[in-house]
Amino acid sequence: MNLPALYQIADIYLQDLEKLNDLDLDEQTVADTLESIQGDMQEKCTNVAAFIRNTESLADQIKQAEAAMAARRKALETRAESIRKYLLDNMQRTGISKIESPYFKIAIAKNPPSVVVDDEDTLKFAHPEFVKTVTTESLDKSAIKEAIKAGQIVEGAHLVQAERVTIK
Repeated sequence: MNLPALYQIADIYLQDLEKLNDLDLDEQTVADTLESIQGDMQEKCTNVAAFIRNTESLADQIKQAEAAMAARRKALETRAESIRKYLLDNMQRTGISKIESPYFKIAIAKNPPSVVVDDEDTLKFAHPEFVKTVTTESLDKSAIKEAIKAGQIVEGAHLVQAERVTIK
């Protein structure tokens, strides 16, 4: 059986409810009509919920595949870095600083200088000009929520309670 779209069934359901309110019908006719239109609505909602479940399942499978691929990428990056260090160590050990091949050139190069801080407290005290203060602000939404729930008026904020569909 091919049902109309959910929004179409919902429209029909609401129109039928309006008609039932306008008509002077006996209770059994009203009950039968409601049961009939509710059945279509419930069947369509069940089908839509099944589609949601399948879509969520597919999204979860993709998330798991992404995590597996990220772990594999990280392992390959770690392996490449380890082999790079192995190559550097052995070239340094043998005094070879440059190798040319038809495919690529291998050379030992100096990295840019980097700062090593030996004693952070001494450095901060002796050279305050090198201390950078970083301040970040963020709203404590949990505290705002609790204050509003407790009856406090918080200008610039209010609580909203939305609805969602749960599928269990």
